[in-house]
Amino acid sequence: MLDTALHAGVSPETLRKIETGRIATPAFPTIAAIADVLGLSLDAVWAEINRPERGVEPARPRHGERERLAS
Repeated sequence: MLDTALHAGVSPETLRKIETGRIATPAFPTIAAIADVLGLSLDAVWAEINRPERGVEPARPRHGERERLAS
């Protein structure tokens, strides 16, 4: 973790906080730098954070909601 943080130009404490969720919305340049050090594309990072959780179904529109949203 120390090497990753230093190569990304962030402090190890910042990286720890990101990993544990204590920084809920890290700055885009920070995420881009960490992804670069890890050899990840930003597309891969985006796909991972938008992946549905296992066992959780996407919310379905309530009766009539779809029609209301479409108008």
